[in-house]
Amino acid sequence: MDWKARLLLLDGLNPSMDEGGRLVWGTLADAPEDAELVFLGLDRSDGGEKACFACVPPEGDARPRMANPQLWALMTALAPDQLALYGGARSLVDWHARHRFCAQCGGGTTIAKGGWQRTCTACGADHFPRTDPVSIMLVEHGAGDERRLLLGRGLGWPEGRFSALAGFVEPGETIEEGVAREVLEEVGVVVRDVRYILSQPWPFPSQLMIGCIGQAEGTEITLDETEMAEAHWFTREDVIASLEARDDAPMVSPPPHTIAHQLFRWWVAQ
Repeated sequence: MDWKARLLLLDGLNPSMDEGGRLVWGTLADAPEDAELVFLGLDRSDGGEKACFACVPPEGDARPRMANPQLWALMTALAPDQLALYGGARSLVDWHARHRFCAQCGGGTTIAKGGWQRTCTACGADHFPRTDPVSIMLVEHGAGDERRLLLGRGLGWPEGRFSALAGFVEPGETIEEGVAREVLEEVGVVVRDVRYILSQPWPFPSQLMIGCIGQAEGTEITLDETEMAEAHWFTREDVIASLEARDDAPMVSPPPHTIAHQLFRWWVAQ
């Protein structure tokens, strides 16, 4: 056993953190005797080289992040570099906890390649951690000072909380096609000239958020009430007011650690 190795301490799948918003680490001695360990990488921050691990929890959690308010609050308090590290670790150990049996034959699986694979003990099939692509898009109409954004509030969201529209990219689709389809389905608006802006891993449970912008051909909204509570057009000043959390803001913007918040800031800066 290498006592220089570090173990990321988790509370189930939630992060353990100190008062400074940084993740808490222990040693391999803190791992349960029968725990599966996942190799996260090497820490060279202090000039040395320490292997970093995380334990696979007894159970996974594929619920959306809104179903875990405690985790949402903890993530808000994490420093940005710590959030990225936690997100990767959470996604990986959650996948292991939910894939202890083979999808091909139902046999038991064992951890392999340091935690970046599981292998079926019955049929020998190899399984790998998955990443699910999700398009998240700014829908823009107008030009210059007349530019507006179409933003929505999902079912179950707090009153006043608006964000960019989003949805999974389906098999056989390009990212651009996924953006156009989701916007048409959710708000009935046709978009064109879709282009990529930035991306963000989102471990709920294993999404890659692909941030885009598209131009709306019209402004009439036909809401899909099975997915959206409401959707409205907002001006640049509306978005600025929400980012500054002003009392006169017509909406509440997404928290700073989300890609939607960064998309808002990118759009304002244009």
